[in-house]
Amino acid sequence: MDKRLLDILCCPVSKTPLRPLNTSELTALNRAIDGGQLLNVAGTPVQGRLTEGLITVDRKVIYRVEDGIPVMLPEEGIGTTQLTDFPAAA
Repeated sequence: MDKRLLDILCCPVSKTPLRPLNTSELTALNRAIDGGQLLNVAGTPVQGRLTEGLITVDRKVIYRVEDGIPVMLPEEGIGTTQLTDFPAAA
C-alpha cells in the first residue's frame, strides 16, 4: 500500500491511525474467517479470506483491503476482541 495513502488513513469511527496487518495477524484472521464465526461490526459474517488488511494502531479494529483499495466503511470493520488466537502486540 502506498505510504502516502497510509499516512492519511484513519479509522472512520475513532480516528485512530492504521497500519498494515502483519503476516501472523493476517493468518490468525483468515483462520477465524475459515471457521465461519467472525462477524463484522454490522453483525454480518465475514466472507472470504483477506490477502491484505489494515488494523488500528490500538489493535481494536481491522479493515479489509480489496484490490489495493481500503474498505473504510464503519460497518465493515472487524473487531479483534472476537479473535481468540490473535497474536500479541510486538
